[in-house]
Amino acid sequence: MEDSKILEIGKVPETVLKRSVLKNISVIRPEVLVGSGIGEDCAALRLSDDEDIVMSCDPITATSEDIGNLCVLVTVNDLASAGASAIGLMITALLPPGSTESQLADIMKDINEACKDTNVCILGGHTEITEAVNKPLLSVTGIGKVKRGRLITTSGAKPGMDLIVTKWIGLEGSSIIAKEKEEELLSVFPKTLVDSAKKMDSMISVQKDGLIAAEHGAAAMHDVTEGGIYGALWELCEASSVGLDADLSLIPIKQETVEICEHYAIDPYKLISSGSMLIATENGEGLIQKLNESGIHASIIGKTTDSKAKIVHYDGQDKYLGAPETDELYKVL
Repeated sequence: MEDSKILEIGKVPETVLKRSVLKNISVIRPEVLVGSGIGEDCAALRLSDDEDIVMSCDPITATSEDIGNLCVLVTVNDLASAGASAIGLMITALLPPGSTESQLADIMKDINEACKDTNVCILGGHTEITEAVNKPLLSVTGIGKVKRGRLITTSGAKPGMDLIVTKWIGLEGSSIIAKEKEEELLSVFPKTLVDSAKKMDSMISVQKDGLIAAEHGAAAMHDVTEGGIYGALWELCEASSVGLDADLSLIPIKQETVEICEHYAIDPYKLISSGSMLIATENGEGLIQKLNESGIHASIIGKTTDSKAKIVHYDGQDKYLGAPETDELYKVL
């Protein structure tokens, strides 16, 4: 079959682009003037006078499992943390020598399904076979819009605000580990636990979390990604020049994550946690109620302070957070 042939090193041929890339792009948005197409080097958008463009950029490097879905959700999450609605993505796909057209088409199908779920348009990008990588690598630029004056930054927190964590920490890390180390984990844990951990990637989107928080009037938001909740807390506090007083026992975590992290002797609070949003806001209880009404679990874990100290309490002891370290995921993979 044509799609089982190994692709040549270099820029992917036009016939392959049409058959396995452009064919798997189905979302169209009214803001897009110029989108994906052969020979198009740029995308073009038209927005109204009262809206601002928001952009983000992220690579997916930790895993090749479900990479198409992840690249969309991680980028949409970044935009949501700014209170922005995602419009489209520019995707650079680098595949190693030996890759086939069917593998490329499968990645594009996964990307397209995630785009349909989030109403995001693929605006364009670049696709190449290269010896510079030994597994598929996707680098994504996300483009979104926000009403003028409604942009939310990581640096907007003030002392005395409630700190909220949505869903549970460690969702992405638990799912990746469960998929990459499934056979090993099944020798230790029940299949139900491993399967449950693998399915945690279904909760990775924080698009709704961010929109609800923005409507509530959140002062700062930060998607909890590499470095885990400890890293996100540090970065939000540093960006906002505030301190932190939090309770470790209030940080929401699934038992599956606890079990997997104990097995590999890693810290779940330093584990990549896409699917969880860190929010600083006045009237945290009011936001918790709105999130719960939309089916989103959320917890107040502490407050910002006017001190520089970033303190997390647990079992009568105080832990002072330091700058983020390498994510715990890499110790396992």
